[in-house]
Amino acid sequence: MAFLLRKEAATLQIYLLTFVVQAHSRLLPGSCNFESNTCGYTSDADFTSWTLHRDGHFVAVEAVNDDVEGSSGSGVEPKKEVTGILLSPFLEHDEWSCVRLVYQIAESGHMEVLQRSEGRSFDKPLWSSRTPSDSWVIASVDLQNSSEPFRIVIHGRAGASAGSSVAIYQIYISPGYCLECDFEEPHLCGYSNQWNVNVNWYVGGGGLQLLHNSMPHDHTYHNKTGHFMYVDSSYAKTFKEVAKLVSPMAMMPMSGCLSFQYQRSEERGNLFTVYTRDRLGQYQELWRAGLDNRVDFSSAPGEWIPVQVDLKAPYSVQVVFEVGFNSPRGGHVALDDISFSPEFCSTDTEPTFDPSVANCDFESGLCLYTQDWAIGSSWRRVSVKPNIFRNGDHTTGAGSFLLAHSRLSPRSGYVSSVISPTLPGNTRFCLRFYFSMRGFNQTEQALAVYLRQQGGKQEKIWTQAEKSRGIWISADVTFHTSQPAKMAFISTCRSFWDCGSVALDDISLNLGDCELTAGFLSSGLPGHCDFEAGVCGYTQDKHRDSADWQQRRGPTPTSYTGPRGDHTTGLGYYMYIEASPMLPGQSARLLSRPVRGTRGPQCLRFFYHMYGSGTGKLKVLADKDGEEELLWQRSGEQSIAWLRAQVEYQSQSHHQIVFEATRGSSVRSDIAIDDIMLDSGPCPETEVGVAVGSSNEIE
Repeated sequence: MAFLLRKEAATLQIYLLTFVVQAHSRLLPGSCNFESNTCGYTSDADFTSWTLHRDGHFVAVEAVNDDVEGSSGSGVEPKKEVTGILLSPFLEHDEWSCVRLVYQIAESGHMEVLQRSEGRSFDKPLWSSRTPSDSWVIASVDLQNSSEPFRIVIHGRAGASAGSSVAIYQIYISPGYCLECDFEEPHLCGYSNQWNVNVNWYVGGGGLQLLHNSMPHDHTYHNKTGHFMYVDSSYAKTFKEVAKLVSPMAMMPMSGCLSFQYQRSEERGNLFTVYTRDRLGQYQELWRAGLDNRVDFSSAPGEWIPVQVDLKAPYSVQVVFEVGFNSPRGGHVALDDISFSPEFCSTDTEPTFDPSVANCDFESGLCLYTQDWAIGSSWRRVSVKPNIFRNGDHTTGAGSFLLAHSRLSPRSGYVSSVISPTLPGNTRFCLRFYFSMRGFNQTEQALAVYLRQQGGKQEKIWTQAEKSRGIWISADVTFHTSQPAKMAFISTCRSFWDCGSVALDDISLNLGDCELTAGFLSSGLPGHCDFEAGVCGYTQDKHRDSADWQQRRGPTPTSYTGPRGDHTTGLGYYMYIEASPMLPGQSARLLSRPVRGTRGPQCLRFFYHMYGSGTGKLKVLADKDGEEELLWQRSGEQSIAWLRAQVEYQSQSHHQIVFEATRGSSVRSDIAIDDIMLDSGPCPETEVGVAVGSSNEIE
C-alpha cells in the first residue's frame, strides 16, 4: 500500500507511514524524538518553559490564562501571548547538515529556528513560520558546516487566542543537504506532493503490494524492501494535469551538481521535467527527459538511469520534479536517490558569476567602470565635505560620487556615459544604485540605464521617474541578459534648464530578481535595522528620558532642520526626535534588544543626521545593567547630509546599545538615525577618497 502526501491550501498535511522503515540514515547529535526526555535541550530561564508531554512525546509552549481580577467565570478567559526559547546542547558539525523539524502551530503563533555561535552577538535566523495547521508538518533547514561549536535556538510563541500553542514532535539532524533524499524515512525528507485530482506522486516499494506489479526494485537497496517515489498515468486525462514532487525550500545560496536516478516507461506518452521554483513562483527548467532514454518497467526491470545537472541558486529555491501524461496509457515515472554536491557536475561548467565585479561606491576611483569618451563629456568623480548647504555622497556623506553637470553657458548641454564590466548572457540580475538630481526640468533623459550588447545594440532597462528633490534616491532594476552585455549609465541634457546636475553613487549588482534578493541579502541579517518594516525590537526608555523617538517618512515638520528623506532609499523610514514639543536639554533614549557579550571586538555602524541651527547632542552608549559606557557622541549642527558613524568596542557582558538625542537651544534641533548595523568582529578599515574636482560645482 502506498501512502500519499497531500497539500491543501497553504498547509502541508503529513500522514506518517505505517510500514516498517529501514532506518539507515545516521542521525547527528542534536536529534531528539522527545519520547522520555529532551535529549539535552533546555529552556531559557528568562522565558516560558517548554513542557515535555510524556504521553504525547512532544514539547510545547501553550497560551496561558491571564489572571485578571473579576474574570467572567465563563471558562473562556482572556489569554496572553507567551514565548519559550528552546536551546540545544552545544553541537559541532564539520560538514553540511540538515535539520528536519516536525512541528505544529495551533490557532495562532510563531516558530523560528536560529543558530547561536560563540563570539557572535546575535543569533543567525535560519527559518520561521506563522502558518497554523491541524496536524504535524515538517520543516527542513540547511546548516552550513561550522568550525566552531554552536547551538540551535528554537523560539516558540503561542498567540493570545484560546487554544494557541506551538509544539515540536521530533528533531532530525542528518549529514548532507536538505535537497538529498532516498525516500527511506517516513518524513520523506520534507518532499511534498502538490495535490492533483488525477495524477500524484506515491511512495513505492517497502515490500508491499503496489497497484502495478511491474514497479521496479528501488535504487538504494536494489530490492523490493526499499522505497522510491513514482507516478503513473492510470487516471490521467490531459497534459494539463501534472504531478509535482516539490523539495524543501533551500534557505541559503547553493551551487553544485544535482543528481538523481529515474525510470520511465512509454516515453512518448509522458513528459518528465525538473525545474527550480523561487519564492515568487517563477520556474526555471533544469533538465528534461529525452526520447533516447527508453526504459520499460516490464522489459528492463531494475534498470535505473542516472542524471546529473548543474544547479545554480543564488537565493532560496525549491526543486520540482514534474510529470505530465497525455492519456491513461502514458506509462510510469519513478524517482530515487536525490543527492547534491557543492562541486559542479563537469569541470567544463562555468563557475557562478560573481556580480560584485560591477559594484562601486567610487571612494577609490571608478572600480571596473570605464568612461565612453566617444559620445561626449564624461562623468566626473567629485566629493563634498560635510556642510549645511550641499549634500555629500551616499556612502558616507563625506566621500566621492559621480557627477554629470551642465554649466550656465551657451554650450551647457552634455551626454555622459559610464560603462560597467561585461555581464554574462542568459542571467537574471538585480541592479541597485543611488541617484540625485538638481534642476528645473528633470526629463527622463536626465538619467537612464541601458544594456549594451556586442555590435552596438542597446536596450533601455530603466529611466528616472521619481523627482529627486536633491536627495539620494535608490533605484532597483530587475533585468535579464539574453547574451553578454554591459550596463551603461547615460545622462543627457540639452541645457542647464533641463537638468542642472545628475549624481550617481553606490552601484551594486546581485544575481536574481530584486524581489528575492532584497530580503535574502538584508532583512535576515541580525543586528541590522533600516526601520522600513518596523523598529527591529528597539524600544523607548520610559524611565530615563523626557520624550520619544519617532518613526517617520519624508521631511520633518519643522523647516530648516531634520532630513528630507531617509538614508536607505530616500523614500523610506528613519527614526528621529521632534524638537518642537521638547524643552532645551530634554532627551529621548532608544534602546536596542539585549546584545550578548563577546571576548572579541564588535562593530557598530549607523547613519545620523544633525542639521539645524539649534541642534543639540547625539550620544551612543552601552548600558550594562545600569552602568553606561560612552561609545560615541556629536554636538551641534554637522551637515545637511546623512553621515556615517563607525565605532568599535568590546563588552564581555550582556548589554544594550542606547541612542540618546538631546534637544538643543531652539526648535531647529531635529536629530535622526537610520541603517543601524551591529556586527561581531572589528570594523572594516574605511578609506575616504580624495576630492576630485570642485565642490562648488554641486548646486
